[in-house]
Amino acid sequence: MSMSDIALCCIGSHSALDVAAGARAQGLRSLVVTARGRERTYAEHFRRKDAPPRGCVDDVLELQDFTEILDEAVQDRLLAENAIFVPNRSFEVYLRQRFSYDEIERGMRVPFFGNRHLLRAEERDEAGNQYALLERASIAHPRQFKNPDEIDRLVMVKAPHARVSFERAFFLCSTPSEYRKTAAQLLEEGTLAEEGLRGAVIEEYLLGPSINLNFFFSPMLRELELLGTDTRRQTNLEGLRNVPPSALEAVRAIPMRLEEAGHIAATLTESMLEAAFAMGEAFLRAASEARPPGVIGPFALQCAIVAGPPKALVCYDVSLRIPGSPGTRFTPYSAYRWGRDVSVGERIAMEVVTARDANRLNDILT
Repeated sequence: MSMSDIALCCIGSHSALDVAAGARAQGLRSLVVTARGRERTYAEHFRRKDAPPRGCVDDVLELQDFTEILDEAVQDRLLAENAIFVPNRSFEVYLRQRFSYDEIERGMRVPFFGNRHLLRAEERDEAGNQYALLERASIAHPRQFKNPDEIDRLVMVKAPHARVSFERAFFLCSTPSEYRKTAAQLLEEGTLAEEGLRGAVIEEYLLGPSINLNFFFSPMLRELELLGTDTRRQTNLEGLRNVPPSALEAVRAIPMRLEEAGHIAATLTESMLEAAFAMGEAFLRAASEARPPGVIGPFALQCAIVAGPPKALVCYDVSLRIPGSPGTRFTPYSAYRWGRDVSVGERIAMEVVTARDANRLNDILT
């Protein structure tokens, strides 16, 4: 690709504004691919304008549906725009409704920032998935149960949502009989389907606050960075937590939902940073061995801090692309490193500019 006039490109959802603002901060263009009915955020409200300077989105490509991004004409347009594609979770989720990961990897002719072959590892039904990577890295993660009859403690059951294909349905139980009772209720109301339930993951429920460790591996510097930390806001879990004891009986039969609603910046105690970096470094080694060249750029290890002594980080989920938490810039870790707050989007743009100027774009793109 040309070294000049690069545009950072992403799907208009999840973390697109973070990418666009990062591109603007580093003197790059931004191009957001939107679906009809979701374009105004990018085409109007945050469109880049002058007098006075404002906004961050330079260009918008509106499609009827996100899956059209693999159409030859769209790919040609993105290549003509000199686009570098920054994949986010929405990209994977929407395209997976129609395409396999093989088709996505082949069909996206636009160069990716990061390792396109690692995206599939987020899926629990893919070979060499995140669980295999955590095992290879010897990173502590929740115990899994092969079938409901093995349940002997509080567990979380994770299954595909029957009506909303890109969401998961979750429920808690602590015995085989509780599993069957709750599963039957969710099947009856249409939240779960039999096929999804058969492929559900049953894992130990971790009792502790959650923390997302948002890392960045720089091929240009050969260094691992902790850009920031956050925790999630989710429906209807947060609402259930706020129910007063006097009303618990009224909500006892309501299934727990963990739909993303936003993120909150959250810090770690400084004494836990050593363990956080050790976990990140172990994951980098495992990913590099399993899917060369391994991690490029942002990834996140989503953990619970379980009680001790000593308290410890246990990883229950992995994100192998830009995290959907722009608030991480407001935790202090990027400023400790760079002398100012740096968002994930800007850190990506910084790496692109450094690689461009060193004529090393091939080291960060796949």
